[in-house]
Amino acid sequence: MKLISTTFTLIFLLLTVSYFQATMAGSAFCDSKCKVRCSKASVHDRCIFNCGVCCEDCKCVPSGTYGNKDECPCYRDKVTKDKKKKPKCP
Repeated sequence: MKLISTTFTLIFLLLTVSYFQATMAGSAFCDSKCKVRCSKASVHDRCIFNCGVCCEDCKCVPSGTYGNKDECPCYRDKVTKDKKKKPKCP
């Protein structure tokens, strides 16, 4: 009985991990654009995550590592949902 429950648990964990990898994987377009955009960011992981979310929503990323947000108005105009309404996209 222990062998069956252990096997079931291992299979469940493997399926869960593969599901999360598939859902977290971005498109090749967004990955490459965000890699360039966040290349000089001090908090690289956070920049990549936020840029990826914005890219998926807006289907564009401004060129360069900073500024140029007028190239992509959707990306420029995204703000957080808190009271201060900070820009969401790096």
